Amino acid sequence: MKIGYSFWGFLGNGITDTPDGGRSHRRPFVDALLDRGHDIVFLQANRDRHEAGDDLGGAYTFDSGCPEIDVLFLEWRWAITGRNTTVCGIEGHTCDLHRQAQLLSRYTARRRTPTVIWDKDRTLCAESVWRRTAHTAVCEAALEPTPGAHRLLFPVADRLLAQANPLALAARPRDVVLGYVGNQYDRDESFDRFFAPAAARFEHLVAGKWTKTDRWPHVRFLGRIPFEAAAGIYGRSLATVLMLPERYATVGQMTQRVFEAVLAGCVPLAPADIRYVDRFVPNELIVRSGQDVVERLSHLRLIAGTQQHADLIAACVDRLNLFRLSKQVDTLETVLHGLVHPAAAEQGAV
Repeated sequence: MKIGYSFWGFLGNGITDTPDGGRSHRRPFVDALLDRGHDIVFLQANRDRHEAGDDLGGAYTFDSGCPEIDVLFLEWRWAITGRNTTVCGIEGHTCDLHRQAQLLSRYTARRRTPTVIWDKDRTLCAESVWRRTAHTAVCEAALEPTPGAHRLLFPVADRLLAQANPLALAARPRDVVLGYVGNQYDRDESFDRFFAPAAARFEHLVAGKWTKTDRWPHVRFLGRIPFEAAAGIYGRSLATVLMLPERYATVGQMTQRVFEAVLAGCVPLAPADIRYVDRFVPNELIVRSGQDVVERLSHLRLIAGTQQHADLIAACVDRLNLFRLSKQVDTLETVLHGLVHPAAAEQGAV
């Protein structure tokens, strides 16, 4: 199929001053679709070239017009006051939302082009007309998606899972006990409860955009770091805490941070109030309080570099199979087939 793909972010490393977490999985996802014979044209601005000066080796096609496509695929964009809700051309304006509206109007509404919306940030309201449109499917990166939506998790490349060596990862020297990479958005409560108490006891680092930090004077905030530097933080950290906004935690939507950490040998501790938490981490890494985090970190320091440590990392790697890239591409192809060939899909379901 020829897929018109709309996303606002980067395929490469991009720039430092951006919250685009999709860089960890978007390009492998796209490349896997290309490998399966699909043709992809990107329909938003080429930020890799315009902002990062990266032409990606000329490997991808971008089109700001209205090319012929079989399917429209949207990484859902939402209104951000003062950014994409302003008038085109003024300082600070980004045109992602306007372009998305144009695409929906031209393709989904007028041409009735089969459309897949990947609501990665859970901002598409439950009453949206796009959830009730026959030729449109909604995907969510949650284990418990909204009724009627399909589960499409953030993918991790199969080859990275195959290459993971728990023994080597456990043996790696780590000078930081607790590391965190991510932005502040809607995480203050989890940070207060799980991270801040442990940060008072152990060497730690926090990388990302945290603008209101006065309540944690003892915490070492590095500010935003280049995308490619995240692996370095995890690579020197013994453990991290998987802190999720409530709208993610209640439906079991885990971010890409879990596989970024695990594949660097950084053990992820996960709050017990994350739905289906035992599918993301082993039971011994589930925490219910800041004291639990302190106790787990103390134990991890004692076993660091041992077979027990390697076994724990191996158990975390095993749980990453949930996010395996080939599985996510299978899921999307099934959704696409159901939209493009609905009669055949219904017959197959019978």
